[in-house]
Amino acid sequence: MDPLESINIKSDSTYILALEAQKRGYRLFHYLPENLIYENGRVAALGNIFRLFPNKKIFFKKFETQKIFLDDYDVVLVRQDPPFNMSYITATYLLEMVSNKTLILNNPKSIRDNPEKLSMFNFKNIIPPTLISKNIERCFNFQKKYKKTIIKPLYGNGGEGISKLDGTNIVLKKKISKLINKYNQPIVIQKYLNEIKDGDRRIILIDGEYAGSVARIPKKGSVTANFHTGGTAKKVGLIRRDKKICHTLKPFLKKNKLFFTGIDVIGNYLTEINVTSPTGIQEINRLNGVKLEKFFWDRVEKKLR
Repeated sequence: MDPLESINIKSDSTYILALEAQKRGYRLFHYLPENLIYENGRVAALGNIFRLFPNKKIFFKKFETQKIFLDDYDVVLVRQDPPFNMSYITATYLLEMVSNKTLILNNPKSIRDNPEKLSMFNFKNIIPPTLISKNIERCFNFQKKYKKTIIKPLYGNGGEGISKLDGTNIVLKKKISKLINKYNQPIVIQKYLNEIKDGDRRIILIDGEYAGSVARIPKKGSVTANFHTGGTAKKVGLIRRDKKICHTLKPFLKKNKLFFTGIDVIGNYLTEINVTSPTGIQEINRLNGVKLEKFFWDRVEKKLR
């Protein structure tokens, strides 16, 4: 995962998962993705055994840095944030080498093969009109057709680079060109959904099953609802087509061993399948008086048995 020093213990999902693991007597080890090592036929990591201290200003203690072999552990949680780049891909290849001995969540091959904004194309009947392209003319033609769109980088995260395009003015072509040039990759351009005003629903699925959901309401004047960008949490259950969407995704998630996922739904449409480091557990817990981290580890222990 990312550095322990950087996390917000009031909202971070990895923190609450680690805290529950500690309560169950698990030994916790933390490493940064760049500290994965392959040597002498085994995959190792440089990092630290650590302990958590809830409700304390100094909420963790790391012990001396050491090298461990991942196949000596029962479970490895992949909780690094994207971007999806060659370092990320390399980490999945290394983790795949131990996935027959150690339970890797999520399956490294599957998170490599199913980037957040691409895997939804397996479900064309439940996604909004969407184009992925690096061709400025094709993107602008899509804009002219739908008038109101959302554009975003293909491999961004946390609301990065998202903006709304409104109208067919030639100036919008420059905005499209600017985003393509900035990231030097295809972009996502998607029909704007007016239902965003009611929130972008984050639905947590654990082992393919619905675990909880939260509506992320964008702040005034914003088109991004991510908590990273100032979105606020609102209690919500399964509404509109949510049950159908969850039911549709379940066989795909189970087949690909995508154990812990966070899907994003606006109105009646699936807009992303987050497979690397889904967030939202703490917000769902607070709004509903539940403990999704218990459900998570109960399912993990069942798998280990």
